[in-house]
Amino acid sequence: MTRGGQNKRPEEPERRCIATGETQLKAGMIRFVVGPDGSIVPDLLGKLPGRGIWVSADRAALEKAAKKGLFSRAAKQQVTVPGDLLPMLETALADRVVHLISLARKAGGAVAGFEKVKDWLVKEQAAVLIQASDGSERGKSKLRPPPGRDRFFTCLTADELGMAFGRENVIHGALASGGLASRVVEEAKKLQAMRVQDSDGGNGHRKGTKTR
Repeated sequence: MTRGGQNKRPEEPERRCIATGETQLKAGMIRFVVGPDGSIVPDLLGKLPGRGIWVSADRAALEKAAKKGLFSRAAKQQVTVPGDLLPMLETALADRVVHLISLARKAGGAVAGFEKVKDWLVKEQAAVLIQASDGSERGKSKLRPPPGRDRFFTCLTADELGMAFGRENVIHGALASGGLASRVVEEAKKLQAMRVQDSDGGNGHRKGTKTR
C-alpha cells in the first residue's frame, strides 16, 4: 500500500529511499550502483549491473545520502561518493531530458517557437508545455499550460532547450501526448527537483524551476 493508503498497481514497482526511509514508485527515484572501483555511480537508465541503491529524486534527500554515509550503509561496504555527485547527476539528467525531447521532435511529437506552440495549445494538441528557465517571464506568461498536473516545466535553459530542437536557443516548446512525452515528464520532474530555488529567494540552484 502506498502513502495515503492507496493500493498500488502491480505494474508500478516501488523501492525504499535510503535517505527518507519512505517507499515510493521507482519513477520518482534515482538508482545507484557501486562501480568496480568502489565508487557510487548513478544509473539513470536502470541497466547497470549490481544491487540497486535507491534515493528519492530530491536534492535534499541526495545531499543527506551523500553526507551521512548512507550509501555505504545501504551497500554494506565502504564506498566512495564523488564530491561532485550532485552536479554530475544534474548534468546527466539535463542531457537525458534534452535527448528525449529531441527524440520526440524527430518523431513529430514536439514543436518549438511561440507561434507553433500557441497553435498546438489552441488546438489542444499539446500535452506538455516546456519553457526555458531563463526566458522572459512576460513572454512566457502569454502561453497557458494545458490543464492538469505535470503539464508545465521550466527545468531547462534556453540553450539546453535549443539543443533539443537543433537550434541556438529556444524559449517555448510543446509535446504531444504519447510514450515519449510520458518519459520526458518523468525525467523532467527529477531534473526540476534537482534545480531548486530556496524559499527565501536565495539561489539554491537554477531559478525558475517550479511547476504550476
